[in-house]
Amino acid sequence: MFGITDYAAFVAAFWLFLMIPGPGNLVIATGATQDGMRGGLAATLGVMVGDQVLIGCALGGVAALLHAYPVAFSALQWVGAIYLAWLGVRMWRMRPDEGAAVAAPPTRRHFRQAFLITLFNPKAIVFYVAFLPLFIDPVRQQGMVTFAALAATAAVLTLLYGVVESLLVHRFAERLRASARLSSLLRRLASVFLIGFGVKLVTSH
Repeated sequence: MFGITDYAAFVAAFWLFLMIPGPGNLVIATGATQDGMRGGLAATLGVMVGDQVLIGCALGGVAALLHAYPVAFSALQWVGAIYLAWLGVRMWRMRPDEGAAVAAPPTRRHFRQAFLITLFNPKAIVFYVAFLPLFIDPVRQQGMVTFAALAATAAVLTLLYGVVESLLVHRFAERLRASARLSSLLRRLASVFLIGFGVKLVTSH
């Protein structure tokens, strides 16, 4: 099918990849917690767009160049780590009444954060470089048709997963939003995880 070796296996494997805890999951959950379904869906779209850029880079061989030049790969790790840590510190220091003072609308802010977190996650680049070729049949592959089918499937699965996660988190968050203390605790826990992901990016290879 479209030059893909085992389409069903690709769908199952990619869905499992989405379920692995990581920055993408966290930013979707944070968006849904702060601004309901709109925030969660905006973050989901940001993850989708970031993934499409990374998939394009992987299929185009850009990620292979990063492997060939460790300095460039290391620099990308540090950029991603610094951004995640900065975002976590900013979230920790944010006061409850500062949400309205942000210049960008919430949906745009969640989209931008999710996009940048996904884009600067070097482990995602490595994943796509190692993962996508496994499902491309070198004999029956149809070039751009095969690549487009893989990218479109990844986008649809990410959207479905983001909708499910946002809905579950939103339902849970509605019960907590009435409590300022619990809301603050949830926001600070999210900030700690963001900083933790940033540290992990540069300490685990």
